[in-house]
Amino acid sequence: MATKTQNSIAELQPKEVWKHFYALTQIPRPSKKEKKAAEYLLQFGKELGLKSVMDEIGNVIISKPATKGLEKCQGIILQAHIDMVPQKNSDKKHDFAKDPIDAYIDGEWVKANGTTLGADNGIGVAAAMAVLESKTIEHGPIEVLITIDEETGMTGAKNLSSKSLKGDILINLDSEDEGELYIGCAGGLDGTFTLKYKKEKTPANLLPMQVNITKFKGGHSGMDISLGRANANKVMFRLLKKLTKEVDARLASIEGGNMRNAIPREAVAVILVEQDKEKDLKKIVNDFKKTIQAEYSAVEPDFEISVKSAAMPDEIIDKKTQIILIDAVYACPHGVVRMSNSMAGLVETSNNLAIVKSEGGTIQIKCLMRSSVDSAKADLAEKMESTFRMAGAKIEFTGAYSGWKPNVNSPILATMQDTYKKLYKKVPEIKAIHAGLECGIFGGIYPKWDMISFGPTIRHPHSPDEKVNIASVEKFWKFLVATLKNAPKKV
Repeated sequence: MATKTQNSIAELQPKEVWKHFYALTQIPRPSKKEKKAAEYLLQFGKELGLKSVMDEIGNVIISKPATKGLEKCQGIILQAHIDMVPQKNSDKKHDFAKDPIDAYIDGEWVKANGTTLGADNGIGVAAAMAVLESKTIEHGPIEVLITIDEETGMTGAKNLSSKSLKGDILINLDSEDEGELYIGCAGGLDGTFTLKYKKEKTPANLLPMQVNITKFKGGHSGMDISLGRANANKVMFRLLKKLTKEVDARLASIEGGNMRNAIPREAVAVILVEQDKEKDLKKIVNDFKKTIQAEYSAVEPDFEISVKSAAMPDEIIDKKTQIILIDAVYACPHGVVRMSNSMAGLVETSNNLAIVKSEGGTIQIKCLMRSSVDSAKADLAEKMESTFRMAGAKIEFTGAYSGWKPNVNSPILATMQDTYKKLYKKVPEIKAIHAGLECGIFGGIYPKWDMISFGPTIRHPHSPDEKVNIASVEKFWKFLVATLKNAPKKV
């Protein structure tokens, strides 16, 4: 449990970063509801006497002149996103639109009580704020770009004007492994598949039951997709297929997952069976739980699959649609599709079967496809389209963005490698990431930018297990400060 009070987070070292991070935890900022936090940043910049603007989409840009003697350095844009992923445990009462994050210190980590922490990307925002506030850090011309809605559509990045910024180098503060420099990322594509169903009146002689799947680990659908964790939607539909076959279960409603970029942790279905099938139903569910335990024992030690009585629903999904839905979701790919041939250990292409929800005569299945190879991403979309076309679904692909192609000859990469080696006596690892950093979008708007991404160590983002390593934040901060001082000069 917590080893210090929540307020002591602001006293951690480096204090100039942690005080801002703690302040951010007290301002609700889930994606698409981060306006209050953005306005807080805007006011912060103005109170420092710096040029501070909010663009038409809601991004905040704050400019700080170079310190004396470094005016000839290339302009650096420090970039982070203000929004956070709103995920919580099912037993946690928390309204992300109103409530502050209940953060605490647990040994070497800062965590949150039953919710996501928001270190992704609150630590990056806090570091940028600390640079703006500092009167001692040496740096060339600085622009801080804080984007909105990175987690659910990257709309802040996509709507950035090509005339908003003057800098030459973009340093993205949104990576999650200290000691690593990222120079490439995956592109993404949203898939939405919609099925219509006939609402049939519930037969009076059937027994309503609720099937619950809870406490899978979930996680970031890019960073954690290779860990082999269970997807609550896939597990639920595997069980529903079995229940349909063995006890002729009828499906009334289904809801699993709630964020495209988070691996689904929980799912709930209301089903109906004949009165004399209750015992058989419970045995099937119990045996199925043992099967999943055996398959996922190494990565999912704490999950629950249970069944209990439910209120009688007014309507159920027609049998034909039920069968089509179960087959389509059961067949839908999830997880790693292909590993990279060019970079060992890197996922090239994946799919996250993120959301399945029935409501008012409609069932929506939402996925997030990622790939560092645009043609592979397109091929995966074709496979998804083929699966759901056979089910008669309406098919939509939106939100496409390309990946960020690595540049091993990057001047800022060379500078940061040398700087890190001098600071910590070792060379940082150079990597690409299977996640959608905003750099991929920025590269299309500002093609001449030299870009790089780095950050402290954050584990299990996009889940209530999210935590940030305290010592890594101090190393990240010292590295950032030294990088600004050693920025490449203008050619």
